[in-house]
Amino acid sequence: MKWITRERPKIDRIACPWLIKNFVDSEAEFIYVPKEEVFEKAEMLNAIPYDIPGTEYSHEGERCTFDYIVKKHELTDPAILQIAEIVRGADTARFDLAPQAAGLWAISAGLSYNFRNDHEQLDFGMQIYNALYSWAKYVQEEKHTWQNN
Repeated sequence: MKWITRERPKIDRIACPWLIKNFVDSEAEFIYVPKEEVFEKAEMLNAIPYDIPGTEYSHEGERCTFDYIVKKHELTDPAILQIAEIVRGADTARFDLAPQAAGLWAISAGLSYNFRNDHEQLDFGMQIYNALYSWAKYVQEEKHTWQNN
């Protein structure tokens, strides 16, 4: 399936493709277009619009689009639920929700600055979310043990 959203992605528009590709639709294709073209191109390309007001896949109250996908597709993996809280905190400037949220926002803003091509940014961002998932799933209890001797 094709998914379409606004160009120049940041938090949700990188996190959602990662979530969709890994847990909803492994064959998903992602398209970025200017905001004013999302609905027209979605219809023309038979694509699902996401993370834009007026679509099914969007924010609900204080929850972000990532949260909606988790709910809609009944994802229950505890690591995904933890990442949802981090993404929500970063995407809605609620850094109090998770200690990692401010860092995720900083990384996302930096990626957007460093990459002018949205698909190159998405490819790089996917690796960041892979790492975040690995941390949440397998190594979050690991502690930094460097000692100043």
